[in-house]
Amino acid sequence: MADVRIEFDVPARMRDGVVLRADVFRPGGTGPWPVLLVRTPYNKQDPGILATLNPLAAVRRGYLVVLQDTRGRYASEGEWEPLRHEQADGYDSVRWAARLPEANGLVGMYGPSYLGNVQWMAAAGKPPELKAIVPAFTWSEPFDGLFARGGAIELGLGGNWSLQQGANQLSRRFRDDPVELRRRLVALVAELDTLDRTGYWELPADAFPAFTRHGVPDLGYQRALADPEAVAACRVADKYHQVDVPTLNIGGWYDVFVQGTLDNYQGMSEAGHPAALIVGPWSHRSQGGHQQGELNFGLAANERSLDLAATLADVQLDWLDRWLKPGIPDPTTELPVRLFLTGINRWRHEPTWPLARAVDTPLHLGAGGRLRAEPPGPDEAPDTFRYDPTDPVRTHGGQILMASEYPPGPFDQHRVERRPDVLVYTGEPLDADLEVTGRVRMVLVAASSAPSADWVARLCDVDPDGVSRNLTDGIVRVRVAPGQPAEHEIDLWSIAHVFRRGHRLRVQVTSSNFPRWDRNVDTGATDAEGLAVADQTVHHDAARPSRIILPVVPAGEPDLG
Repeated sequence: MADVRIEFDVPARMRDGVVLRADVFRPGGTGPWPVLLVRTPYNKQDPGILATLNPLAAVRRGYLVVLQDTRGRYASEGEWEPLRHEQADGYDSVRWAARLPEANGLVGMYGPSYLGNVQWMAAAGKPPELKAIVPAFTWSEPFDGLFARGGAIELGLGGNWSLQQGANQLSRRFRDDPVELRRRLVALVAELDTLDRTGYWELPADAFPAFTRHGVPDLGYQRALADPEAVAACRVADKYHQVDVPTLNIGGWYDVFVQGTLDNYQGMSEAGHPAALIVGPWSHRSQGGHQQGELNFGLAANERSLDLAATLADVQLDWLDRWLKPGIPDPTTELPVRLFLTGINRWRHEPTWPLARAVDTPLHLGAGGRLRAEPPGPDEAPDTFRYDPTDPVRTHGGQILMASEYPPGPFDQHRVERRPDVLVYTGEPLDADLEVTGRVRMVLVAASSAPSADWVARLCDVDPDGVSRNLTDGIVRVRVAPGQPAEHEIDLWSIAHVFRRGHRLRVQVTSSNFPRWDRNVDTGATDAEGLAVADQTVHHDAARPSRIILPVVPAGEPDLG
């Protein structure tokens, strides 16, 4: 199919009269065609959006493709209130797209991140023409990765993302005053360029003073607290029984929303709806290369040569064909879960997530920085360190989406582990490969001299040369009785990783990971003068065992391919 016809800025009137605009890509011929709808706040003509799933490739497969700017963004009318209107606008847009000339009335949706969440919201509204969605790299519970994590603010994500979206807001506000617009944009860009040196450090972190300084909307934590309706509007975790269309969920082990992707698949599967899952060794912005952080995961990890068999785009279109093109056979023998196992760099199909055969296995922290299966003895002395909010442990890799100084992925942790405020516990070299696939938890028995404490745990793989690289981490912020030990559970999210023979497992414990998460300011300080240090104690004796709990896949279990 060689011919493609493109119609720009096609208007769609929402129920309140606001007009949203879309570019419509039609195949040659007369149709009718099934419709693929993308709704984006990032500009429907942005090259990155066009590359997500090339509309020309979808047109050649016999789809009518609609790329729409969301309310208050770029070519669309209205005021942008992030996440608030996406269910109503999504419902109206699906119904409108289904009635376009040459459409056959069947609609699917696709796209990552915000574009993924708007699919969930549209589906929750139950437009009858919507038959399938492909949400990728998006969240489930907004306070578990979007606005916050474990009670700490997702500062690195929220500050950077909000300021970036401010450019279009300023362009709309000052469209009739080009001199003032340029002044404002120059100042905003300067703020973004110096975010790591200034903006991230300003207090109070929950207010993020840069937003007020530039007159751009707060799209992060403070707005979430002030606008619970917007939070409820974008929460996927409570909508699995509302959404009754098939879902293909796509994520990456180094994506800031990877646990949300996994939770969304699990929620839909447990609700009895058709669901599939693909998780590669990818980050939020990078799936097209096989390099993440310091590691090369091989050509089969690249979205353009997925498992050396197909592109990720083709896999999505093949899946959409099943639900939008009557008569396409359903490959019922195909297992619905496809995971990339880091450590051995290979794909594997599974019948479900989480793996039923994984066994929760504790490894205990011990004296002398040991990590072992055996419980600690009764007389082991605790470990201590001092947390200083003026000198926090800096973010170095991981499941992040931040300013460019902070790339995601696996990195050598030497500069983190040599700090005196990072406790390190290391196991013995493995006699055989060890697979850990599933959700990782840390049970930490700890005390702080302050009334509030952050506890950060990180799991690492140490190679035979002694290089320790991060796999996953988590945080919990707690109110405590100063000096009194208490047990805290830290959710480190999920991995699918094989620790190779001769490698060692390592756990880091500390009280900061900045600027990914905001610093704990237990005094309530609004500037650096009010910050205070805290003395932290980690216990690991028989009565107070601290341990990491790993979902271990027993050796010799069948490989499902």
